[in-house]
Amino acid sequence: MELISARSDASLKGARNQLDGLISSKVNSLRYMLVNTSSLVELELDFAEEDIEFVDHSELIKRITNIIDELDNLLSTYAFGRVIRDGVNVALVGQPNVGKSSLLNYLLKEYRAIVSSIPGTTRDIIREEVVIDGVLYRLFDTAGIRETQDEIEIEGVRRSREAVQNADLVLFINDVVQNISVDLYEEISKLTDEKKIIVVLNKVDIKHSSLLKADVEISAKTGEGINSLFDLLKEKALGSESYSEKGAVVSNLRHYNCLKRAKTNLEAALDSCNNNLSGEFIAVDLRNAENTLAEITGEITTDDILNNIFMHFCIGK
Repeated sequence: MELISARSDASLKGARNQLDGLISSKVNSLRYMLVNTSSLVELELDFAEEDIEFVDHSELIKRITNIIDELDNLLSTYAFGRVIRDGVNVALVGQPNVGKSSLLNYLLKEYRAIVSSIPGTTRDIIREEVVIDGVLYRLFDTAGIRETQDEIEIEGVRRSREAVQNADLVLFINDVVQNISVDLYEEISKLTDEKKIIVVLNKVDIKHSSLLKADVEISAKTGEGINSLFDLLKEKALGSESYSEKGAVVSNLRHYNCLKRAKTNLEAALDSCNNNLSGEFIAVDLRNAENTLAEITGEITTDDILNNIFMHFCIGK
C-alpha cells in the first residue's frame, strides 16, 4: 500500500526498502539475539535446584544493553523515515503583504494564490503540494497575522495560528520594507518549537539598506536566494543525520511503537538484572520483547492489525 500511495521519489524508495525486507531483516536479527539470551535464562530456571549458571550475570547485562542500543539506533531513524514517507507540512506565515502568496506561486510555478498590494488579501488557508529534491512538501499559505476588526479576517488569522501549531516547519516571512516583526516572531515561538522556524527576508530585489539578519534572503519575484531556501528546508526536514538507502529506516508508526514497547520491556529486564531479581522476572520481560518484535514481522498478529488490514485492503474476511 505504501508503494502504491507514494507521492515522491523519497517515499517510493522507502516503500521499496520495506518490500526488500530491510526492516524485517534487522528485526529478525534482534529477535535472534533475544531468543538466544532468553533461552539461557529460561534454561537456568529449569535447573534452578542444581544452581547451574548458563550465562554470567555481567554477560547477560551486556547482551541486553547491546540489544537496547540497537533498538535506539532504529528508533532514531523514525523522524527521517516519517519525512520520507509522509512529507513535510510547511506553514508560510508573516504580516500582511510580505510576499507569502508570491512565494507560494513561485514554488508552484503557477498563479495559485491572489497577490495584491491590499493587506489581508488571503483570508483562508491555501494548501498545495510540491516535490523538492525528491521530498514532498505540503505548503500552507496563511492569512497575514495582525490585529483586525474584519470578522472573516479574524477567522483567517485564527487558522494561521493553528497552522503554525500543526506545522513541521514554519517559514516566518518578512520583507525589506516592513522589516522583521519581533513581536510576531515571539508570538510564533510560543505556538511552536523555535527550532522549526526559518526566518525569511523577502523582496531583496528592492533597493534597501536593511541590515537585519535572517536565515535566508530571497526574492519571490526574481527567484534570488530560492535555492538557498530549498537547501535550508531539506536540512531542517531531514536533519543532520544521513542514512543509506541500503540501511533500515523506520517510517511506519506501528513499527515505531512496537520498537518502543520492546525497548521498555528490555529496560525492565535490565533493571531486574541490576537489582539481582529472580530469573523469572527477567525471562518474562525478555519474552514480551520477543513477542513485540514478532508483531512487526507478522509472526504474531493482533486484532488491531487485522482490523487495519481489512480497513485498507480489499480482502475477504
